[in-house]
Amino acid sequence: MQPKSILVVDDEVSVRISLEKVLSKEGYITKTAGSGNDAIKILSKVPVDIVLSDLKMPDGDGLELLRAVKKKTPTTEVILLTGYGTVGTAVEAMKEGAYDFITKPFKKAVILSTIERAIERQNLRQENTYLKAQLGKGKGYNEIIGKSQALKDVLVMVERVAPLITTVLITGASGTGKELIAQAIHKKSPFAGKRFVPINCGAIPENLVESELFGHVRGAFTGALRDKKGLFKVAEGGTIFLDEIVSVPLNLQVKLLRAIDQKEILPVGSTNPEVIDVRIVAATNKNLATEVEKGNFREDLYYRLNVVGINIPPLKERVEDIPELINHFIKIYNAQLGKQITVVDEKTLKTLMDYPWKGNVRELENAVERAMIFCDSDILTMQDFTQLSSEIASLQKLNGDLKSSVRTIEQESILKALQAAGNDKSKAAEILGLSLSSLYRKMSELGIELKN
Repeated sequence: MQPKSILVVDDEVSVRISLEKVLSKEGYITKTAGSGNDAIKILSKVPVDIVLSDLKMPDGDGLELLRAVKKKTPTTEVILLTGYGTVGTAVEAMKEGAYDFITKPFKKAVILSTIERAIERQNLRQENTYLKAQLGKGKGYNEIIGKSQALKDVLVMVERVAPLITTVLITGASGTGKELIAQAIHKKSPFAGKRFVPINCGAIPENLVESELFGHVRGAFTGALRDKKGLFKVAEGGTIFLDEIVSVPLNLQVKLLRAIDQKEILPVGSTNPEVIDVRIVAATNKNLATEVEKGNFREDLYYRLNVVGINIPPLKERVEDIPELINHFIKIYNAQLGKQITVVDEKTLKTLMDYPWKGNVRELENAVERAMIFCDSDILTMQDFTQLSSEIASLQKLNGDLKSSVRTIEQESILKALQAAGNDKSKAAEILGLSLSSLYRKMSELGIELKN
């Protein structure tokens, strides 16, 4: 886990040095500033978890700094250091968002315990935000939009595997909705009443993956100030979704295999394994079999994860889902943007259905949201898809150039065959490997004059 960062702000050099020494020894990343202005400059460059500031400074007071901090990063906790005569001001500061104040002269134990409480509140707020986000998503079958046979086949697999405790491997390109399918599996499983914990393995720094997944004990490494529950334990009784599973380092893959096989994990720094009860669903946008051949992924883990495999086809293979998806996104962003858009005009819809959508459903959603922002009427037209328009124009030009080249090659091939056959169309058709009727049709399409 990344150590917490603390910015100490005080105009007295001795106070800054003393606090920096104490906090660094406790494993905190510590920075110092001699004034409010210097503090604001630091905050504009790097994020800080806690600001520990003197209330009275030559270039202003801690109250001004508090307001600046809360405006820039509301989640940063501010603790004020104050003399006896300014306690009233410190209490006022708490009404404006300060976490607490400490009177001078302060004791080391008081400083550290106040900081620990501030961090606990910060962690609790982050977890609460996470839970609200999960609740707000409410994603299950209601959010899986489409009527294509390809999507129906995926949902049949979901129905079959959801009631089981089997591990599932979901494959598909980025943006196809792998997490949505994982949530659908969870919501239709015996674990539906418990937590669904999604983890993007590729977004966690390699040196923190083990601690994030399995937890750690106090003192396991610098900055491990208290025991931390890993995400496998957070998901206890529910489902853990390991997205970008291929990003898990090789040395940790064996521990992941143990979690699946033995139903237990070992927190970093601990010698006591912990039993887990969790359903594992993994996902990847890469071919894991190929990664196994390359030596990037353990073969035994691959087979343990791939007990049941579900592949989500790209959007270009289920274009009949595009109209429903667009209407779905219009409803969502009407509410968020305060718009009253009702439909996409037919010409624009056809263009959108012909577009390749390399980013799949995610790219389509982003395009609709962006178009709705710029739309001034109740109908979306190609004019609203400003960014997409240039890409479509380039694509159409490329296709036009390609068609033109193919047309020229076909014309030259037929003329050469006719010349070689002495204008005998039956022989020319034989040379080209075409039926006589196909040759006549091609000649008509390409404007080659028919001669008796």
